Amino acid sequence: MTSESIYLQFSDLEHERRRSAVRSMMSEHSLDALVVFGWSAMGRAVQADVHYLSGFLGMRDNYVVFPAGGEPVLLAQSYNHVPNASMVSVIETRWGGTDPGATIAGELQRFGARSVGVVGMMPYQHHDSMRAAHPDAMFRDVTRAFRMLRVSKSAEELEWLRLGAEHTDRALVALEHEVRPGMREYELAEVIEHSYLGQGGLTGFYYLATTPMANPERCVPAQVLSSRVIEPGDVLTTEISISHGGYAGQGLRTYTVASDPDNRIAELGAVAIEVYHQVAAAIRPGATHEAVWEASDLIATSGFTIRDGLVHGFGIGLLPPSLRTREATHDVDAWVFEENQTVVIQPNVITLDEKVGVQVGDLCVVTPDGARSLHGLPIELVRAG
Repeated sequence: MTSESIYLQFSDLEHERRRSAVRSMMSEHSLDALVVFGWSAMGRAVQADVHYLSGFLGMRDNYVVFPAGGEPVLLAQSYNHVPNASMVSVIETRWGGTDPGATIAGELQRFGARSVGVVGMMPYQHHDSMRAAHPDAMFRDVTRAFRMLRVSKSAEELEWLRLGAEHTDRALVALEHEVRPGMREYELAEVIEHSYLGQGGLTGFYYLATTPMANPERCVPAQVLSSRVIEPGDVLTTEISISHGGYAGQGLRTYTVASDPDNRIAELGAVAIEVYHQVAAAIRPGATHEAVWEASDLIATSGFTIRDGLVHGFGIGLLPPSLRTREATHDVDAWVFEENQTVVIQPNVITLDEKVGVQVGDLCVVTPDGARSLHGLPIELVRAG
């Protein structure tokens, strides 16, 4: 690591805090070492576990081998990525070799590790090779236990998330000002990215969908942008996450294009906005998933439902919990909220026939006074164009 790095880095104190927390978790689970996997999906968010220990938010497959005693090592799996990884990472960095599993096994044997925790969706081929090369070890999945360490944020992490929220807000404002009838959906990508790339923002993702209010057929933002031509009277739903060094905000807004909202969109929007504020007020340290259910019951009693989730942990990437409304719950993710946990509150209120919907929301931090948004824009329906 360079003494005055040209790359974004947390303080030494922050990294020491993380290592101490990880070692406490390992002691609790009687682990000699961790094998932590990351890859580049979801705007590199699936590198989050590797980044947490190394500071490297890379591309392709990467691993950190973290021993209970001794220093961790980052194994970059692409040979040509090693020079940059070595500059960015705050831990020793090497190439993972042509057989990553065997390389990892060699590191584990060097540390004498026999009880090993695996974090992340490690490829079967790598895992199989690792086990074959280190048959005396016992491997078990500790992904959730590790990620629970990332749920509540330090002051440094909250500042990075606030900066990510600023980048996200730039994209939302750019849409308000630049969406015009006659544009194609995919042209909105340029509007979004132009707003923050020059400020150092890093693309997480942006989901968008347009549909005519008079004859709607889309109820939730889409992951693939279409060639549809935007028209006056359209409704545009968005979900956008732009990051500062991987720490992204998440802003969800609904726009009407060159038109005020019709009665149906206005009603959906009013319910979504009220539910957002009720859920934000309910989420405090010690509150449970049942508080979220109670605060969102207005959706069902108003004759609507949801397609997207209602509340999820975030930063970097998805974290526990994953909560829906009471009537739309698939599996109960029992949860107790913690102070400084960051969550996205994102009511996607839709009609029962799923023809149309709205979505509003922000990345928030849990405080004793409720969940406080890290963004700077009001929660409201927005007129664009």
